[in-house]
Amino acid sequence: MSTDETTQRLRVFLVDDHAMFRAGVRAELGLHVDVIGEASAVAEAVQKISALEPDVVLLDVHMPDGGGRAVLDAMRRTHPNVRFLALSVSDAAEDVIGLIRAGARGYVTKTISPDELADAIRRVADGDAVFSPRLAGFVLDAFAARPDTPVADPELDQLTNREREVLRLLARGYAYKEIAKELFISIKTVETHVSNVLRKLQMSNRYELSRWAADRRLV
Repeated sequence: MSTDETTQRLRVFLVDDHAMFRAGVRAELGLHVDVIGEASAVAEAVQKISALEPDVVLLDVHMPDGGGRAVLDAMRRTHPNVRFLALSVSDAAEDVIGLIRAGARGYVTKTISPDELADAIRRVADGDAVFSPRLAGFVLDAFAARPDTPVADPELDQLTNREREVLRLLARGYAYKEIAKELFISIKTVETHVSNVLRKLQMSNRYELSRWAADRRLV
């Protein structure tokens, strides 16, 4: 049986706060799986997933109201048969490890191709753990070294999810205009987030932020 024939029966739910991204995923996956619903916020996602009970939920990590971790925390005890696959722009170690600790079966980045994503969905539905290539090392290192220790960083915990995304892109050398385009926000909003990060971390410029982010493997 081919991959397409196998995944055709899978019922998938999509959680992401960007409408254009959700539309793109629906279009790309249409030949492979049945996307039975979508949500842009945590409360909406929890309600619809509970009602629909999909096979696999594609879950964004960072959303304004708590993101993927909040959805997992609400769902994992009441709906243990629903499998969760994180699908995010972030490839930071703390995001990957945090979602896996919360109960996700895999974590892939939004650079994944449609065919690879369809295969990842099938594998997660079958009970496998699936990661984009370089992300698996983060999980292995974290669980081998400190299997019972939660990932915590008091300084990082001061930042909102959106501030972390802006910081990560800034540290990679993105200009404000490029960050705005990547995150679907205005340049003014980017500037506000950067100011907030500088204030919270008590730093004076983006170069200090870049070094700080690199030290924490956020880049």
